[in-house]
Amino acid sequence: MTGRQPEFLPMTPEGRDRFEIILVTGDAYVDHPSFGTAIIGRVLVDAGYTVGVIAQPDWRGETDLRRLGEPSLFFSISAGNVDSMVNAFTPNLKRRRSDVYSPGGRLLRPDRATLVYTDRVHALFPDTPIIIGGIEASLRRFAHYDYWSDTVRQSILADAPADLLVYGMGERQVVEIAGRLAAGEPLTGIPGTAHRLDLAAWRSADHSGCTVLPSYDDLRSDRHAYARAFAMHYAEQDPIRGRPVVQPHPKTVIVQNPPAMPLSTAELDHVYELPYTRRAHPSYTEPIPALDPVRFSLVSHRGCFGGCSFCALTHHQGRIIQSRSIDSIVREVERMTEMPEFRGVVQDIGGPTANMYSLRCSRWETAGTCPDRRCIDCPSLDRSHREQLRMLQRVSEIPGVKRVFIASGIRYDLIPPEEDYLARICARHISGHLKVAPEHISERVCACMGKPPRQVFDAFRERFEALQKGRRRRQYLLPYFMSGHPGCRIEDMIELAVYVRETGLYTEQVQDFTPTPMSISTTIYHTGLDPFTMEEVHVPKGREKKIQRALLHYRDPKNYNLVREGLLAAGRADLIGNAWNCLIPAKRRSNRLRAPPDRPENKTGSRPAPREGYCRQVLGRPGGEGGIEPAP
Repeated sequence: MTGRQPEFLPMTPEGRDRFEIILVTGDAYVDHPSFGTAIIGRVLVDAGYTVGVIAQPDWRGETDLRRLGEPSLFFSISAGNVDSMVNAFTPNLKRRRSDVYSPGGRLLRPDRATLVYTDRVHALFPDTPIIIGGIEASLRRFAHYDYWSDTVRQSILADAPADLLVYGMGERQVVEIAGRLAAGEPLTGIPGTAHRLDLAAWRSADHSGCTVLPSYDDLRSDRHAYARAFAMHYAEQDPIRGRPVVQPHPKTVIVQNPPAMPLSTAELDHVYELPYTRRAHPSYTEPIPALDPVRFSLVSHRGCFGGCSFCALTHHQGRIIQSRSIDSIVREVERMTEMPEFRGVVQDIGGPTANMYSLRCSRWETAGTCPDRRCIDCPSLDRSHREQLRMLQRVSEIPGVKRVFIASGIRYDLIPPEEDYLARICARHISGHLKVAPEHISERVCACMGKPPRQVFDAFRERFEALQKGRRRRQYLLPYFMSGHPGCRIEDMIELAVYVRETGLYTEQVQDFTPTPMSISTTIYHTGLDPFTMEEVHVPKGREKKIQRALLHYRDPKNYNLVREGLLAAGRADLIGNAWNCLIPAKRRSNRLRAPPDRPENKTGSRPAPREGYCRQVLGRPGGEGGIEPAP
């Protein structure tokens, strides 16, 4: 059964007595495949259901949440494309002044939006099933450390009056849920979901086929138990070999079914070729800032096997790469060229990591990912970039297309030296800057981050610079670096600051580590333990964390005192002075710090780049390699 697709999903009753499903979201409603509500809504309509949308309701009253009435099947509730707490606070816990997913950037969603919306909907419609999903629910499905309250919180299912939690990319799950509710069947056992179980039923059940985690009470009081629990459920996040995971809570038991199977190429093609308008709902009178950077971007694939410690993508999209066909991508771009707003530029074709498109391992389909090794280090992985280059070439040949860019981050340690991939990308598919994410150059910090060592980045940088010779307009690397990550000490940040000075790399894109739910790094931040080895790890907090961030912006006079304090604490007074190789002058200057004129020329000829509101996402727009952060 295939439903007739409207131009936009309705946000008012429009003469309809009752919808079957109502989607409640913390984002403005944008009908674009980078926005989760648009995808889920279109998929449900395609399956034959009637769907309405309540976007950014005023939770303090009843009017917005009652606008569409009571659905006959269920409410689906999501905080939006970004965890509401990440969206509301900077890494140093200051309130953000705007929300790029809201009209005019206004602040319209509550903190812990999934909980707030679910509580209000349940109070108004106590007999209607509620399904929660999206990135906020997905990554809070077990007991987790919450950076914003500095506590271990229960699973969101233990706090929210919801009937079921969908984790990961939810197309399979929501269609199955709708079918079961329509047929009056139970919701247990659906892959890619988690549910509550009564304590009495838990005590009498057979647990032999499950992974039983330490209880919430144990995790809250014992950091070793917390670290063990993370390693246990991390090992089960595979759709083929994963087992159910169970975690007792004081008043309930949380049961996570194994992950949903990845979508096939044909299924992924179908999802992204549904008739999205790529526009905000016409009811909005103000622009949605998050739309412009992605309006003419495409998602080419899902999943990431990079294994970065600070990224929770393994728990959401998984490690198996799911790629669309080239023909499907071409058809989507052809439809974009028919839009009057299109000016010939495809802003981005990518995924969590752009150059993982079409990469695969022969084991994935039958055995899943290996539990004892990282895919990115495995010689069995097919690393050829031929299909991505062929796809980019096909899109570039479409009439009306002038340029095709890769704005997503690329994983430089995946580029085979023998291929001309980097030369092709630099020649045709980047403008002035190529985004990469080395994150750090200290050997021990890179190891803790799950990133390749400095030598790999240096080799890539040299290849990139060699390609700039003879170019009329040179290009620049735009690297992402991170401060304050577990395992990083002040001396490591000084090493990185000196490296930046010596190479001349531009460093405005600096991310201060934010402990977001369900990542390896967050587990280390909370426990001080590597969850896989149980070894102690240094965790910078408080003033040390501020000093680390300041060291990467050592040129800024506002950071002078913090930088000086860090250099003296590490015994690096040699970097304070007026010589070319010092980081800061002997005395603070009122103007912006610049190198003396006799300083040797930068090795990379780097220059400041304009600040970009670049979002690194695991859900929604094709994002940079790694985690999920709105630009501060």
